[in-house]
Amino acid sequence: MTKATKLLTALPPPQRQSLMTLAREVSFPEDHHIFEAGGTADRFWVIRSGAVSLTQQVTPQHRVTVAGLGSGDLLGWSWLFPPYQWDFGAEAFSPVRAYEFDASAVLRLCEEDPQLGMILVRSVAEILAHRLETTRGRLMEQYGSRRRSAL
Repeated sequence: MTKATKLLTALPPPQRQSLMTLAREVSFPEDHHIFEAGGTADRFWVIRSGAVSLTQQVTPQHRVTVAGLGSGDLLGWSWLFPPYQWDFGAEAFSPVRAYEFDASAVLRLCEEDPQLGMILVRSVAEILAHRLETTRGRLMEQYGSRRRSAL
């Protein structure tokens, strides 16, 4: 398994500096719902400290954690793809500090600097591929253990 890409460290210094001009420091208390599945995806975050759980509502009473994110991780990618709605929910598992980016401003910056846009899209794609690989591995482990216990 490959090491997870960290968005800000994946960007060359000039592009990282350019992107960081749009950053706003935010914080979330423990148990704060940062966003819910189906909501408008108009921003994203890079976690500076703390932990965030990506969640999926399985039933009205049951929410499951599908992934955990920490320092340096990208939180939110749905802002990059239509229909611009969150696929999962996100909840602060502990107090969180993060850089928040307005998606519209970042997309405008990417239009002005196509190199930044290409690097950003590639980095997000690499992050998504890593998360998909990790999820697939978890599902294989879970399916395999259930299958072995049924035998």
